[in-house]
Amino acid sequence: MRIHFTGIAGAGMSAAALMMRDAGHEVSGSDADAFPPLSTYVEGLGFPFFRSFAAENLPDDLDVLVLGASAKLGGADNPEVAEARRRGVTITTFPELVGEATQGRLNTVVAGSFGKSTCTALMAHILREAGHDAGWMIGAISPALPATGHWGSAPEVVLEGDEYIVGPADRRSKFVLYHPRDVLLTSLIHDHVNVFPTFADYEAPFRELLRLLPKDGLLVARDHPAIREIVGEAACHVVWYDTEACAGWYAEDVVFGETSRFALVTPGGDRLALTTSLLGEHNIENIVGVAAYLLERGLVTEAALAGAVASFSGIRRRLDRLTTRSAVPIIEGFGSSYEKARSAIEAVLLHYPERPLTVVFEPHTFSWRSRDALAWYDTVFAGAARVLMIPPPTHGAGSHNQSTHAEILARTAAAGVPVQGVATADAAIGALSTLTGDEVVLLLSSGPLLGLPDSLPPVFERLYAETAAQGVEA
Repeated sequence: MRIHFTGIAGAGMSAAALMMRDAGHEVSGSDADAFPPLSTYVEGLGFPFFRSFAAENLPDDLDVLVLGASAKLGGADNPEVAEARRRGVTITTFPELVGEATQGRLNTVVAGSFGKSTCTALMAHILREAGHDAGWMIGAISPALPATGHWGSAPEVVLEGDEYIVGPADRRSKFVLYHPRDVLLTSLIHDHVNVFPTFADYEAPFRELLRLLPKDGLLVARDHPAIREIVGEAACHVVWYDTEACAGWYAEDVVFGETSRFALVTPGGDRLALTTSLLGEHNIENIVGVAAYLLERGLVTEAALAGAVASFSGIRRRLDRLTTRSAVPIIEGFGSSYEKARSAIEAVLLHYPERPLTVVFEPHTFSWRSRDALAWYDTVFAGAARVLMIPPPTHGAGSHNQSTHAEILARTAAAGVPVQGVATADAAIGALSTLTGDEVVLLLSSGPLLGLPDSLPPVFERLYAETAAQGVEA
């Protein structure tokens, strides 16, 4: 079958394309205004990738067109969509495609407001290291894995389950299309306010997901009040986990450092020593959840688990250190929601407690751009010494209650955080070129950040090279 992906540089789209190629299909794709790291990643995947939308991009013998949900794709106005309709080609979405393709396999859906990408990648890495050829689909790039999508020869498939809607015309959450046998539920905090105005709206698809679990399924859930409210929807066995003592799996004796160490405590009280190079308490929580799932299902041994956790190098944009020879470290985090941004900030404050923190922030998602979520700016930057604020993008602005750059700056300043607007990469680099050398910089967004993840590190390694710090502070 020939499949063309319109919007291929989306994280889920490219992963789905790789799964389909692994399964034996011929794939191609197109995208416009794509940015690194995914744009450069897709360019290296070896299938046709067009950097604009055009009818001639579609193969003559095309069977299926997969249309991404981004407002930038244009929907019916996209020439590829128009051409596919003219030919009578089937048009679908990647969640529908993945759900149909994997129906009948043993699907584990990793869901939650945050932690999904890391947990899915970690689970896939551990299974791969243990010699278990499970399939996977991950909405982020992990250096620990050869690809973001893999079909696999084993019955098991690990799928990052997004609660966001399939598209403007299909209000179902993506993860309800994945036929789960098991679910790892990491968190439940109100997000995506543009499509889920209230918390009740937001938790409804999670309730639906849990109702899909069969009686012989397994739900591994973080011990959190909001999650406890909805677990009754699941008819299967439920296992709890946390970073503190609970009636399930938890972490104990955590020591943070360049290599963090802790004991994984089982429900029976046994202890397994684990180490990780990942930053932050939230990553300890992620490891506990994944370990609980894999050991409950008996998919790996404790020894294999410990070795793979230690070797897992994380995923791109989730607290990557971008500098190696600069006295001022640059860390890149993923800030698509309040909880994700706050977790990244807290992790940097934890590992660099003596360094003033400068956050370079881009309000890229609809939630960060919405006036309905302006209150997030009241507390999200707590602990930061300074914030450089990039203007919000304008694509899709007419579809929701969009805030202006000035409103976001004013709200952040009212919270008592020194904030400065920077509209260009040169302005941001200029504002960061007079540091004393003892700071730490966090680049935080789900957007392109003015290209700073690529352009800023060499500037810092030139300006702040003389007393370059080695390693991460405990």
